[in-house]
Amino acid sequence: GIRLTPKEKLHIPVLFMPTEMKIYKAVVVIHVMRENGENWPYEVTAESNTDLNRNVIVAENGETEGILWIYPINGTPEAPQQKAVMIRCQARQRLEQRVELLLIGVMPAAPAVPAAPAVPGNSATVDTGESSNAPEITDGSSARLEFLYELQYQSDEIRSQLESLVGIELVEKEWDTESRIVTLIFNVVFAPSKPMRNEATVVIQCTAGGLWKFPLVFIATEPEVDDVINIEAVGLNKESIVGFKLTSQTR
Repeated sequence: GIRLTPKEKLHIPVLFMPTEMKIYKAVVVIHVMRENGENWPYEVTAESNTDLNRNVIVAENGETEGILWIYPINGTPEAPQQKAVMIRCQARQRLEQRVELLLIGVMPAAPAVPAAPAVPGNSATVDTGESSNAPEITDGSSARLEFLYELQYQSDEIRSQLESLVGIELVEKEWDTESRIVTLIFNVVFAPSKPMRNEATVVIQCTAGGLWKFPLVFIATEPEVDDVINIEAVGLNKESIVGFKLTSQTR
């Protein structure tokens, strides 16, 4: 019953309030008819565009009775952002650190993979069947939980500074069906060449639905002193010279 004048804009708010970490799908359908109830004289024929055939309502006389706009909506719940994990290493050193991330509220059943996942990075599979660290699902079925993970940066500048210095790899995974908590343990490698402080975010998406974000703060402290240069004076108001070499790590 909403009336629109020619070229008027219609804003349709969509509210998403997920109760579980799973995929939600809906469709917004807009049906438009002429206010006087008459049909449009345009006739939809076999030669008409296929999209047009699907999105019009045709009357008995072949005229257009109504027009449909169909907007599919895919809802992905996102968990609250967790506390940042500090990765601290001295410049010109190499650090390997195990980082344990807890995914709370994971749904046991895994439907089809969404058409356009938010995280197109690496994947990891947690078997919820019969295995040592993944007990059978409580409802008696067996399924596999698949996760996509990626390290995202706040800007291209931070990416250029961190991407070649940081590596992340999944080394362990564990599924607890009672608490619905999946534990993913990553091995993070950090090899800074100079002092810095930058942030990145591990984004994890479950194919059954749900998105988790874990901030990582990479801190590179001052490097060790390379050498001590001693200059011995040869007398008052006379220059003393000492030579030393500097080697560049890059071009």
